Amino acid sequence: MKFRVERDVLTEAVAWAARGLPVRPSIPVLAGLLIETAEGGDGLVLSTFDFETSARVSIPASVQDEGRALVSGRLLADICRSLPNKPVDMAIDGAKVTLRCGSATFTLQTMPVEEYPSLPSMPEAAGSVSSEVFSQAVAQAVTAAGRDDMLPVLTGVRIEIEGSQIALLATDRFRLALRELTWDPGTTDAEANALVPARVLADTAKALNTGSTVTIALSGSGSGDGLIGFEGEVNGGFRRTTTRLLDGEFPRVRTLFPSEHLTTVRIDRAALVEAVKRVALVAERNAAVQLRFDDSGLTLDAGHSDEALATELIEAQVKGESITTGFNPQFLLEGLTAIDHPVVELAFTQPSKPAVITGVPDLDGEKDSSFQYLLMPRRLLG
Repeated sequence: MKFRVERDVLTEAVAWAARGLPVRPSIPVLAGLLIETAEGGDGLVLSTFDFETSARVSIPASVQDEGRALVSGRLLADICRSLPNKPVDMAIDGAKVTLRCGSATFTLQTMPVEEYPSLPSMPEAAGSVSSEVFSQAVAQAVTAAGRDDMLPVLTGVRIEIEGSQIALLATDRFRLALRELTWDPGTTDAEANALVPARVLADTAKALNTGSTVTIALSGSGSGDGLIGFEGEVNGGFRRTTTRLLDGEFPRVRTLFPSEHLTTVRIDRAALVEAVKRVALVAERNAAVQLRFDDSGLTLDAGHSDEALATELIEAQVKGESITTGFNPQFLLEGLTAIDHPVVELAFTQPSKPAVITGVPDLDGEKDSSFQYLLMPRRLLG
């Protein structure tokens, strides 16, 4: 194996492939990054695998000799980040790999490549979607994904495919995100469900954002025996990720969205975000920020009289009954920042029931229901 590649291209590719390497691998070779070259083929291909998630990336390279080698992925990533901005030459030298860049030379011990497990094949493609739309949709959906590994089902994003529509659902029991988008399915009657680890999905969508389209591939069922794959073109090569689907039954959360509302409020999103940030400064840990909607607009309150208090009144367009409720300020802010419209609409049934937050292009415009963020209220003290 012998090749030359541009430093920045190599650094980015190695960093992406190595991002999911296990900290404590079950077998030593899983800490490795597989380097493969083929003359006249995909150029340079870098791969990692931990028996759950695989990453494979190809980049343009000038290949002199074909071959493959397995080296420490984290060490190679650290080395690449430190290299000067010059072409990188790599070659196998016995049981070692030599890397040269400008005046810098590194020699890395190889791992037994014959012990490295075979990466899973990419499942059959189910369809494709705009990479920009997919990246935005995933970023919005994962906002509500759980982070408690004791409840693994809630750490995933449920992908529901029905014809030309995709729905992404995530919840941590305190909030719920639903993002709907259109895509180009392989067949008009496409129908599938998959529960994908939120972290893997978020990293993948972000990495494929610079391409034009993302291919989605599925095999198996929506349980732990299934596999999902994502692939896109990036920087003249491809990036591909496969991951096992999470096992378990995702809760039936669609019924939580109310069919009617007694109060709807429209507010400038940036003004509301800044007001919540200010008022939350005096809120105790895990305490709610109170929101009172009436003819005066929105009044935010937080804190206690024996310590510190904050209150702020901002303009709001309130329709329906006056209402007072409270929310975890961090959850509220995460939902608001996931919306990319200048105005938000908050819809309520009653103070003790969840609120539905959506984006609106302007105060009098039609709301965009493609992304809905449902937030459970918090009990108000006093």
